[in-house]
Amino acid sequence: FQLQASGGGSVRPGGSLRLSCAASGFEDYAIAWFRQAPGKQREGVSCTTTDGGRTFYTDPVKGRFTISRDLAKKMVYLQMNNLKPEDTAVYFCATHVCPAGLEYPHSAASWGQGTLVTVSS
Repeated sequence: FQLQASGGGSVRPGGSLRLSCAASGFEDYAIAWFRQAPGKQREGVSCTTTDGGRTFYTDPVKGRFTISRDLAKKMVYLQMNNLKPEDTAVYFCATHVCPAGLEYPHSAASWGQGTLVTVSS
């Protein structure tokens, strides 16, 4: 099984996007979002626990991004507001320990294809 991220696109600075992660089959796993900007290493963004009751964010996105989990639809979302050019990256969802796993993206599991977010004027 692999998680599948979608919803990326091109927006201007200050704009918003909502990413989706299809998480069917991963109901017993915490889900994390990671991103990889061109020429940079993959980094943690946010994660939510199995029941969606707890959420965590890395400093670059705190106050701007919101992660949520719809247990009935088996989906995890990442609402991204006030986007900045430095948010430009391919975004992935994966399973990992939450929140400690945000510091160790390379040991996350069940990566699927990412979705590209481009923030540019």
